Amino acid sequence: MPDWPAEGNGASGADIHQPSVKGTIIATSGIRGTFFDFIDDPWKHVGREEESARFLQDGLLVVEDGLIVAFGPFDEVSPLHPDLDVTEIRGRIITPGFIDGHVHVPQTRALGAFGEQLLPWLIDTVFPEEARYSDREYARAGSDRFLENMLAGGTTTVQAFTTTSTVAVEEFFEAAARRDMLVISGVTGIDQFAPEGSTSTPEEFYDDSKAMIAKYHGKGRNRYAITPRFALGASDELLKACQRLKKEHPDLWVNTHISENPLEISNLLLAHPDCTDYLGVYEKYELVGPKFSGGHAVWLSDNEFGRLSDSGGAVVFCPCSNLFLGSGIFRLAKATDPDKRVKMSFGTDMGGGNRFSMIHVLDEAYKVGMLGNTLLDGTTNRITQDLAAAERSKLSPYRAFWSVTLGGAEGLYIDDQVGNFEVGKSADFVALDWNAGPSAMPWHQSLFFGEAGPTTMAEAAHALFAVMM
Repeated sequence: MPDWPAEGNGASGADIHQPSVKGTIIATSGIRGTFFDFIDDPWKHVGREEESARFLQDGLLVVEDGLIVAFGPFDEVSPLHPDLDVTEIRGRIITPGFIDGHVHVPQTRALGAFGEQLLPWLIDTVFPEEARYSDREYARAGSDRFLENMLAGGTTTVQAFTTTSTVAVEEFFEAAARRDMLVISGVTGIDQFAPEGSTSTPEEFYDDSKAMIAKYHGKGRNRYAITPRFALGASDELLKACQRLKKEHPDLWVNTHISENPLEISNLLLAHPDCTDYLGVYEKYELVGPKFSGGHAVWLSDNEFGRLSDSGGAVVFCPCSNLFLGSGIFRLAKATDPDKRVKMSFGTDMGGGNRFSMIHVLDEAYKVGMLGNTLLDGTTNRITQDLAAAERSKLSPYRAFWSVTLGGAEGLYIDDQVGNFEVGKSADFVALDWNAGPSAMPWHQSLFFGEAGPTTMAEAAHALFAVMM
């Protein structure tokens, strides 16, 4: 058997919030309860964010073979389905399942390793663990544990890194298929600045990618991403292999890292003297555009944000790992600039991120946003004061939960499949207990609504903000 330690308490945060997860439901059935989802981007509705959301105190979700066929107030939808088998979920707010846009499957066991910045942390802790995923039994056990932790935290969709081994890719896609989860992943491309056992040649990467694309892309809910791990770890030949794959398969995703760590950026530009910034390296190989995701994006310039906006590429905000590894403070206000809006999802980046739960991501993201607010509101520097940007840095409950549901889906170009409760989408959802957590939580929530639970959108927003804290 794989050399795994004893099981812990599940997903980080499950002991705090204990969201109960409902995955895709088979046959025709109904879910009755209190629902909260989104129809638009809250950042487009400054001062009136409730216009972006939809709240049903007593709603009904009708599901047939895993897809939503009806949704609305119970009194309106129920008569249209008189023989429906209905499950009622009380004392919960039901939201779409959470979307993790950047996470590492083979780092499940390495979560929370002490005390290094990015590059030494990879060499000392991560690469040795990832090499174990070339063993099929180990990769299967690790993939199962990863997905169980994701689901326990309310995450139903992930864009995930595996390793250079096709064994790791196969076991991850198979594990996701057993749970009917929507996942985006692929063979990881890295051929330098990593130890033997964690790399492959450009030729091996290309051939392995072609085999995995043919075997898994578009099969069930599996989606394939061309996955150069990060530009510094990829030679010219490997990046050209990625370019070739994207030309041959333009419908594929591109999942990578960008501008995470200052030392990484300096070394990258030495290797690519014809490029003036990190994004330019990916642009040189024609990888940037719709379905491109760059994780972290901490040190992107204004110009890079603008070019991403123009191209349709996306960033992934990973506050837990940015803080844990000391990488820096993501500029939330810049990413949400209405003049150059960049598509964005949020990610745990587990195991650089020290949590499995998107609820914890929102907790850390809120704090990062408030730091950005202070830097922009003029109290520290009148010259750089930008009150509109300072406001955009605040992560309200509307902005937060949109970012891990519909916003995350839009960032990954899967909003036609998941993200809210629109008819035709998959019925992936999570039921959040607004009283779970510290023993004082019900007392806190009673500031905003009675024992019966939230009855208005404003009360539900208060409840969700308390959950994410």
